[in-house]
Amino acid sequence: MPERTAGASRADLVADTALALLAERGMRGLTHRAVDEAAGLPQGSTSNLARTRQALLELAVRRLAEREARVLALHEVPDPRAGLGSLADGLALAAHRALTRNRELTLARYELALEATRRPELRAYFDATGARFRDQLAALVTAAGSTDPDRHVLSLVAWADGLMFSCVAGSFSARVPDLDEVRASLHELLDGMLGG
Repeated sequence: MPERTAGASRADLVADTALALLAERGMRGLTHRAVDEAAGLPQGSTSNLARTRQALLELAVRRLAEREARVLALHEVPDPRAGLGSLADGLALAAHRALTRNRELTLARYELALEATRRPELRAYFDATGARFRDQLAALVTAAGSTDPDRHVLSLVAWADGLMFSCVAGSFSARVPDLDEVRASLHELLDGMLGG
């Protein structure tokens, strides 16, 4: 479970613990009591912070978005006007970081995404939280020359999600491709979409 770091808020500790529990035990293993125990907090602490299951799930989704934003670091992607190669290189690095250093976050995201299919109020929160990422990606592909950024973003996200699900869940292969393989695939995808 997450270690308490200096300056971390109790909300972050609870959310990080919830994400770890989702990755380790799945949705059924996420309870207020389990978070208290795993985080080393007094019983009732999580309930004081997030009274309902919905509130706990929203706290986890918010924290997931914060942590994934740091992992993906789309703000570090080179200016796509420098060419599709620089865009592919930057996106490949972001995708590879998600695959190699953040398996737990990816598992938690899939648990939350599936739960959102059964909870409309969570779906709305999950989608709104992810809009920042989609907007950043849309700006990147637009700068690279996309005339249909919504469709191109959907294609990129579908490709990345497919790759991550395959590697994390082992649906095709649990082997994580190296950075060069991810880069080559993204070059092909972007060239097909935007290469003209």
